[in-house]
Amino acid sequence: MMAKNPCRLISAGVLLTRRFCTGAAANRSVRHPRLYRRLSALGATGGSVADTLNEYVNEGKVVTKLELTACIKELRKYHKFQHALEIMEWMENKKIFFNHADYALRLDLLSKTKGLAAAEDYFNNLSLSARTLETYGSLLNCYCKENMEEKALALFDEMDNLDFASTSLSFNSIMSLFMRLGKPEKVPPLVDEMKKRSISPDTFTYNIWMQSYARLNDIDGAERVMEELKRENEDKLNWTTYSNLAVIYAKARLFEKAKLALKKLEEEMDSHDPFPKTTNMSYLKMFQALITLNDVDGFQICFEEWKSSCSSFDVRLANCAIRAFLGWGMIKDAESTLHWAVKRSSGPFFTALDTFMAHYLKDRKIDTALRYMEEAASEVKNTEWQPAPERVTAFLKYFEEEKDVEGAEKFCKILKNFGGLDSNAYRLLLQTYVAACRTAPEMRKRMREDDIEIDSELEGLLQSVCPE
Repeated sequence: MMAKNPCRLISAGVLLTRRFCTGAAANRSVRHPRLYRRLSALGATGGSVADTLNEYVNEGKVVTKLELTACIKELRKYHKFQHALEIMEWMENKKIFFNHADYALRLDLLSKTKGLAAAEDYFNNLSLSARTLETYGSLLNCYCKENMEEKALALFDEMDNLDFASTSLSFNSIMSLFMRLGKPEKVPPLVDEMKKRSISPDTFTYNIWMQSYARLNDIDGAERVMEELKRENEDKLNWTTYSNLAVIYAKARLFEKAKLALKKLEEEMDSHDPFPKTTNMSYLKMFQALITLNDVDGFQICFEEWKSSCSSFDVRLANCAIRAFLGWGMIKDAESTLHWAVKRSSGPFFTALDTFMAHYLKDRKIDTALRYMEEAASEVKNTEWQPAPERVTAFLKYFEEEKDVEGAEKFCKILKNFGGLDSNAYRLLLQTYVAACRTAPEMRKRMREDDIEIDSELEGLLQSVCPE
């Protein structure tokens, strides 16, 4: 039966987060080697990776491939992809031997920093001997991350012909692609194909398999996967499985079952290392579960412990907390989270600022919403972020209702700064002029300069605002 008071019923979540976070506190950042500390600081100092490595060597210190690879993996883990790539470029210049895994890693970093075309060129220029399961798998993962279904499936077929589609990793990439494309029904047949080929599903496979059934509103199917996992591959069952199941139950509003999954999660963690390493991704899953369960107390405990114990800032967790606090009406907590995040990282924070903007826009506190939009716009490079069309419409509809031409013009000026001033924005701007009985003699010229195609609706509005 569905819980009537999930917040009270899931009080076990508070106890779990205490247990979950205590282990993390015991695993606070182990001191990184001196070289990594220098390289990780480059984001703040603006120095060069090559200069830093050359300086380190000139000081008489020995740099091993093992140490460089560890630095690359750490930088990659914390999304410092450009610096990680520059280490690999320095290694190539120094003729340090690359194995197949190194080629695959370099391909992935190229995709993240220079785009998919650069990664494809790199792959195509590899010798045939370097086109291995690892490099094919890396390119496949790039296609899947970019939701390029046709290219991903074609490459998968090519891998299959070469007998490279022989691990759970390649199947997991395709499953993830289908989930992102909103095609969860295609995941179970892939698991069946794995079984036919005697490829054992791993923990990730089971988790995404359960998620596919949940997306299809088939909770019984997700539970059958869990039972199979317990029965046939219990060694693949860990705390992430129970975290995944808790989120599935919570989203289905099966709060009693979600509570039991969280308790099993706690038991699973207790049964292994008393101080398990808790990663940012682990915290993110816990955040999502507690938010879905509406466990405010549990979330606050978990969030504060992450803040005090995290060795590296992850903006996704801060964004998640801000959304949660605003959703719960805890404005001061949301604001303090943003202030703390700004102190911990150089950003960008346009996602968090967009969340504040949407909140205040919904409450019709337009001046405050506009201030957050201006701050978000100031952080944007190229086309990283634009306000969603429905928010643009909400802003301009407000100005139209208030007959506030100046406010609408100010808003459109911000939109233009990052290429968001389109025909719809101009239509709403013109409607504001009409509502205020105002004219704008230069409007046609402005629209031509902004390459706006004037359709019949816009022409009708222009007749009132800018008659010829």
